[in-house]
Amino acid sequence: MDQMRPVVYCLLCLLFVLDHITILPIMAAIKVHGSPLSTNTLRVLATVYEKELDHEFVLIDMSAGEHKKEHFLSTHNPFGQVPAFEDGDLKLFESRAITNYIACEYADKGTQLIYQDSKKMAITSVWMEVESQQYEQIAAKLAWELVYKPLLLGMSADTAIVEENEHRLAKVLDIYESRLAQSKYLGGDCFTLADLHHLPTLHYLFGTQVKKLFDSRPHVSAWIADITARPAWLKALALQSQQ
Repeated sequence: MDQMRPVVYCLLCLLFVLDHITILPIMAAIKVHGSPLSTNTLRVLATVYEKELDHEFVLIDMSAGEHKKEHFLSTHNPFGQVPAFEDGDLKLFESRAITNYIACEYADKGTQLIYQDSKKMAITSVWMEVESQQYEQIAAKLAWELVYKPLLLGMSADTAIVEENEHRLAKVLDIYESRLAQSKYLGGDCFTLADLHHLPTLHYLFGTQVKKLFDSRPHVSAWIADITARPAWLKALALQSQQ
């Protein structure tokens, strides 16, 4: 019995310590700083959700100019734009650079948003460039005129700018229609970053007169119905209703 006393004493000490220590919550290594109203922030959040990564979303109050203040400029993005991204000691800005990093670094997690095959990835990269250099340049102008100006500034859209960019968008979508007649997604048979990157501006434009340009092209319309129904995208959009 005497031999058991040290063991019992140690157990009692351990129980005392466990009963009195405070267990701090484990903070997510990944942080996304931004606003769910921002198309660029939504692009990153959709990627994080597709990869099923634990993360912390840090709301940046853009209406108060938080993204233009010294702390944000010096710590997160010297250009004063959202989103900003942290993964441990790595800090990034520019949404497409962030999504590329996530897709590569966490290739073994969640949805495979890139191809390992170099030729397939080259094709996907082409359409990622098309999104940023062709589609987005036009879509962003239309979103500004038809969504942001009326909603945030109480201003009317410039009809000349809208008409010009509707015409330009129609030409781009004709090319998309041809591409999507050949493959289910822009990069090939699988959903990739080339498709995901379109989601934020599509979301805003679908609430405007521009929707008709997408609906009138059957392959484009089917593609949009597919990618906008993805659970990860719906999770990203759900953050808007929480703000």
